[in-house]
Amino acid sequence: MANDENHIAVQRARGLGSARAGVSAWRWQRVTAVALVPLVIWSLASLIAVAGGGREAVVGWLAQPAAAIPAILLLIALFWHTALGLTVVAEDYLHHGGVRMIAVALIQLGCLVLAVAGVAAVIMAIATGASG
Repeated sequence: MANDENHIAVQRARGLGSARAGVSAWRWQRVTAVALVPLVIWSLASLIAVAGGGREAVVGWLAQPAAAIPAILLLIALFWHTALGLTVVAEDYLHHGGVRMIAVALIQLGCLVLAVAGVAAVIMAIATGASG
């Protein structure tokens, strides 16, 4: 009888997802964190360098491929890292399954929208810098 109860418990646990999925999220959280270190340092140094020039200087700087590519990488890594971290928080602290599922969906959608908006802004800067 105890063996049947253990079997049922194992089956229920399996229905909750694989432990491998958590390892993947953990790994990507670390990868994005490591990628963010040089990208954030680069972006802060670069923005300080063009800070006195106004909007035109920032757009002109961002229109260069040497600035646009790292800026896009920064946006992708930043919002991916944010989505992973906030998803873990929601999964750990929201105990009602439906609320947790909606929160995770909103977190991921929000981070995706913000990343796409940021990348679109960089692309617009490229277009503006190239035409101006």
